[in-house]
Amino acid sequence: MPIKISQHFDSGAIEVVQADSAKQIDLNLRSDSHADIHQWFHFRLQGARGQACTIRFLNAGQATYAKGFEDYKVCASYDTENWFRVPTTFDGQVMTVTHTPELDSVYYAYFEPYSWERHLRLLGEVAENPIARVQDIGTTIDGRDMNLVVIGNPAAEKKIWVIARQHPGETMAEWFVEGMMDALLDNANPIARKLLQRAVFYIVPNMNPDGSVRGNLRTNAAGANLNREWMTPTLERSPEVLCVKNKIHETGVDMFFDIHGDEALPYNFVAGNEMLADFTPEREARQKAFVDQYMAASPDFQNVYGYAASKYNEELLTLASKYIGHTFKCLSLTLEMPFKDNADLPDQYTGWNGARSSELGAAILQPILSSLD
Repeated sequence: MPIKISQHFDSGAIEVVQADSAKQIDLNLRSDSHADIHQWFHFRLQGARGQACTIRFLNAGQATYAKGFEDYKVCASYDTENWFRVPTTFDGQVMTVTHTPELDSVYYAYFEPYSWERHLRLLGEVAENPIARVQDIGTTIDGRDMNLVVIGNPAAEKKIWVIARQHPGETMAEWFVEGMMDALLDNANPIARKLLQRAVFYIVPNMNPDGSVRGNLRTNAAGANLNREWMTPTLERSPEVLCVKNKIHETGVDMFFDIHGDEALPYNFVAGNEMLADFTPEREARQKAFVDQYMAASPDFQNVYGYAASKYNEELLTLASKYIGHTFKCLSLTLEMPFKDNADLPDQYTGWNGARSSELGAAILQPILSSLD
């Protein structure tokens, strides 16, 4: 059976340079559609069962976030459900995977994918719950639905907004939201029940459906980085942000969380609003209290490693959490998870993955509850 590499499926992305034998499979990272960003990959290898494969990503050193491949291991799966890490090296230019597939077909990806099919199934399951609604709030450039999940009573005192996957290749973000919603809809979860007595959740599980299906890391179908569109989104370039932003202004917001993944840092952390000119000592105390409560709720979360506090400039307000924090003067955070592993609690077999992201999502309910006042 000859070697074959394919990528024409949901979130598939790779360029084949040569694949004549298992010993020398040479690939290039493919760029995002309409954007010069090279990072995400997802492809299927067939015909290499029992053969020692050497898979080289020739342009990894020119990737948008080349540091993301340092101390990183590629994800692999035979059934697209159970993912594990495979031996990977990176010399600063070429990333090399050495793996002997046990079956005729194996998938490789930058991170455990979250499919559009799973997204639609999640929405269907959530909509069956009597305390949840799934609303259509807009349409993407490629014609996909923008859906908003509302959990709880819209007349509730506190409005909590959570958005995920502005950068579509950061699939850990939708795994996070799935775990959070499962916990929120669990009638046996006392934290969720207490929360929903006072708060309503507005959740966008996937901000960038087109980029997700196209296999992009950071951009939508027009090549827009949605997390730079919040000041002046347009129907032509960023309809996804436009419809969500309009809805937030319609409902109001008391807490806002934008869920992401970071290529280089092997930790879970948040980026806050401390660089904003209107960031008061009261808001600083609220932000610190939330971080402390989250660390108490989950040992996977920490505050030692993260982004250095940047200086304020106008452009910062094009980012979702900065725009919301500045406009609504509320607790507004960007949460980052690793593509690699959590160095505080490493797992050699899976690295950081979908299940661990879901657990961190469930754990956020406790600090949200503690922060309501």
